[in-house]
Amino acid sequence: MTVSTTAGWYLRRLSRMGPLEVAGRAGDTLRRRRWRAEPPAAPSVTGARFTAALPAGTVAAIPPDAAKRLVAEADRLMDGHAEFFGVARDDLADPDWWYDPKTGRRAPGGYAFDVPYRSEDTAGDIKQIWEPSRHQYLTVLAAAYAITGNERYAERVAGHLRSWWAANPPLHGVHWISGIELGIRLLSWVWIRRLLDGWPGAAPLFEDNPVARNQIWHHQRWLAAFPSRGSSANNHIVAEAAGQFAAACAFGWFPSSARWRTDALRSLDRHLRANTFLSGLNRELASEYHGLVLELGLAALAEADAADVPVPATVRLVLLRMTDALAAVVDDRLRPPRQGDADDGHGLVVDGAGTDRWASLLATGDAVFGRLDWWPTVTGTDVRTPLLAALIRPYAKARPNHEDEPSTHNGTAPAVARPAARPAHFADAGLTVLRGPAKIWARCDGGPHGFLSIAAHAHADALSVEVRHDGVDVLADPGTYCYHGQPEWRQYFRSTLGHNTLELDGADQSVSGGPFLWTRHARTRVLDPDTSGARTSDGGVSHWCAEHDGYQGSVHRRRVELVADTTELRVVDEVRGPRRAARLAFHLGPAITADLTGDRAVLTWTCDGENRTAVLDLPGELNWRAHRGESDPPLGWYSAGFGRKEPATTLVGTGFTDSAGRFTTVLAFRD
Repeated sequence: MTVSTTAGWYLRRLSRMGPLEVAGRAGDTLRRRRWRAEPPAAPSVTGARFTAALPAGTVAAIPPDAAKRLVAEADRLMDGHAEFFGVARDDLADPDWWYDPKTGRRAPGGYAFDVPYRSEDTAGDIKQIWEPSRHQYLTVLAAAYAITGNERYAERVAGHLRSWWAANPPLHGVHWISGIELGIRLLSWVWIRRLLDGWPGAAPLFEDNPVARNQIWHHQRWLAAFPSRGSSANNHIVAEAAGQFAAACAFGWFPSSARWRTDALRSLDRHLRANTFLSGLNRELASEYHGLVLELGLAALAEADAADVPVPATVRLVLLRMTDALAAVVDDRLRPPRQGDADDGHGLVVDGAGTDRWASLLATGDAVFGRLDWWPTVTGTDVRTPLLAALIRPYAKARPNHEDEPSTHNGTAPAVARPAARPAHFADAGLTVLRGPAKIWARCDGGPHGFLSIAAHAHADALSVEVRHDGVDVLADPGTYCYHGQPEWRQYFRSTLGHNTLELDGADQSVSGGPFLWTRHARTRVLDPDTSGARTSDGGVSHWCAEHDGYQGSVHRRRVELVADTTELRVVDEVRGPRRAARLAFHLGPAITADLTGDRAVLTWTCDGENRTAVLDLPGELNWRAHRGESDPPLGWYSAGFGRKEPATTLVGTGFTDSAGRFTTVLAFRD
């Protein structure tokens, strides 16, 4: 990154801040300068005790198959094997906490706020360095100890924590830069201590260890001083508040603990509400961050109930709505939409490979809030649900009707109205799910561009569609792949061309100012269904229409419908405005093989051992080409997870908007 580019980015970033945020960040800068001096020692503590243990019998309630997966994962970790963002590692038996195996670089030391962590040339891939230091792999090892009683897991955890604390003294180096990292790390430490309870070395590792107490105190001091502000108050501030609150409850040993607990709970309540639509969907409109925020909120609630700390009713209410919303939008395989950014971030990890994240969240929701009749069936098992359910008090059973007046039930929480049927249209989030026969699932995007003024995790994907058949991506959202270090790939996966929608004049609908910054946001309006979701078929919305103004001087309108009593989905695009060059893209999932002839593509794939077929009739007014695995420029890729990408077919039609009044695409599934 050049000096001029850096200066330009800071000017663009500054333009998206309000006066209060500017003042707050100026205060942060002054505080960082003052903190350059030798960090103070944590206050002396006598008689510290850990009292937030799991109730008796909790571990015995873990399903045997979930416990088996967890122990198998722990054994791989004990052998030093792990994978972070597509990079396999075999050095986790004795990790170098500042090393990035992807680039081979090691982050520089020094005062934390001087480390140029955004420069991959200097610091390496920062997410590769940060991820192991969230210590979520250590929560897995601690859970393996809790299940088996084998002390080798506990001893490895203790050795790694002591190693990390020695290598990362307060305010030194790359792990003291980002608040979300500190918040999630604190949450991991709380659960490590809880899961190691009963091991003779637990108290000497934590409450009786001045090094551990110093680290815990400095993490909380940092979070109290440097909260994410204003245009950055997205999932980061939720993680910061959740970690701070959890530590202040479970490690409430310091003179400031009560104040930190109160302030963190106030922040958590405020920002859970701010980050969540009333419908229950996350305002970042990035599905994986919905999962992250829900996990963080549930983990914080567990600490509150374990410590008998009252929480505002709105905390439980937001988490309830988020859980119901998740149950509403998942497909037949319990997969949520692939919308916006996704970086594989988790709030609390205590499960082995093969455990379904979304099934786990719904299982926890069932245990804590109670499932509704229309919820999808969850058949998998996990470790985390019985652990959280043992700590969180059950929510009042809500009435499945539309009464607005809350009441109390057993004094635990107000009973609230929950959806009587599975919602299909989320008006505030602009997300609509069409469901048809043969397990057709289609997500239509007519929502805001993103959250807050920078819309950090948004993609330029207005009016995009995502279509699955029995859980298989047919018309796919390609994903995210990367954040830092590879700007051409970051740009592609966020671009309009990188989604199933229409691009005009080679430009994105919204204007990017950097990897996590949008300086102009397309405005989208849903026209059908209306806010009541009136058009339904078999209990679900079957028609959708929306438009956006992202192309100045033109309006793009799209209509999607599931044709009644058929397995046919129709997409109609219209552009109102002057003649413009157009590219219409349809990205196929990695399992799909496409045979393109003219303007017809025959799609084939295998699902559960059966061959499946669909025909995609494309607008004949455009010239169609198939692209796959191209790198200069990027086109034809699918990212199943952060740091991973694989070739997939993308069909792109080129032409002009005046060649026809509309472009019609028909996707027909065959038996």
